[in-house]
Amino acid sequence: MTTEPPYRAIAAELRRRVRSGELAPGDRVPSTRAITREWGVAMATATKALGVLRQEGLVRPEPGVGTVVVTPAGRAGRAGSMGPAGRAGQPGPDAEPLSRERLVGAALELADAEGLHALTMRRVATALGVSTMALYRHVPGKAELVRLMADAACGEVPLGPVPTQWRTGLEQGARWLRGVYSRHRWMAHAMASFTRPVATPNALAYLEWVLRSLRGTPLTYEEKLHTHLLIFAYVQGLSMADDLEEQARQDTGISDGEWMEQNEPRLDALQASGSYPELNSVTSGGDFGLDLDALFEFGLRRTLDGIASMIDETSG
Repeated sequence: MTTEPPYRAIAAELRRRVRSGELAPGDRVPSTRAITREWGVAMATATKALGVLRQEGLVRPEPGVGTVVVTPAGRAGRAGSMGPAGRAGQPGPDAEPLSRERLVGAALELADAEGLHALTMRRVATALGVSTMALYRHVPGKAELVRLMADAACGEVPLGPVPTQWRTGLEQGARWLRGVYSRHRWMAHAMASFTRPVATPNALAYLEWVLRSLRGTPLTYEEKLHTHLLIFAYVQGLSMADDLEEQARQDTGISDGEWMEQNEPRLDALQASGSYPELNSVTSGGDFGLDLDALFEFGLRRTLDGIASMIDETSG
């Protein structure tokens, strides 16, 4: 008796939900991360399951959203990716052709679910139901694909008009950047290099926007660029911490609270040694809980205060 592979069983259940109307057209289907939690399988298995549904034309990747159910009209001619010769990865004449937009969308979804380290050309090809070589007709390699992904991520939400006050502008720009990194945690790693920046139209548009917000200040061109890089580094640093925290939750399978409960006896023993009186004095109330969003707000205000002092000194 042949046992059905786990990914096919998962695909069958998700297919049932779509056909029964439990998942309506436009609804987001469970992400690979959600599938791993619900079925207790590996990320690779979850990716294969969604890949089956994509090949059948039941779902499609939506940049910035995830995998969504395709409308019935959009499924015409896309019931599968088996070509005339019956080989996977060879779309028939009525199948939706592979495009750069579809490629970037699938890569975004994979990186959002599993991180940039999991992104390979082969994994993206599997998700799209095509051969790996087919991808190279649209991008020369992974580096260019990541650049296009970063540009798409930066282009999802417009920055809007530049405020007249420099502080309002820098604050708005910092929150916008944190929003990009919150939606796509891998971006903090993709944009990590300062000496080798990822040059994309939308990333440069953000830089232009920030510099325009500083246009009415007395800062020199060097000070304006350093101000931009300071804000960028601050947001990026906390965003990388966000990503590391999420990776830790995935790797350990426990929440932050559960981890703290497990390690609290060790921490209490260290503090009870009497070697850390200042730490004991600030934690004796027992009410402090580290929250990265609260830390972001605190640090952003202090950073902007420092820039304000520099502008006041320059004005004098």
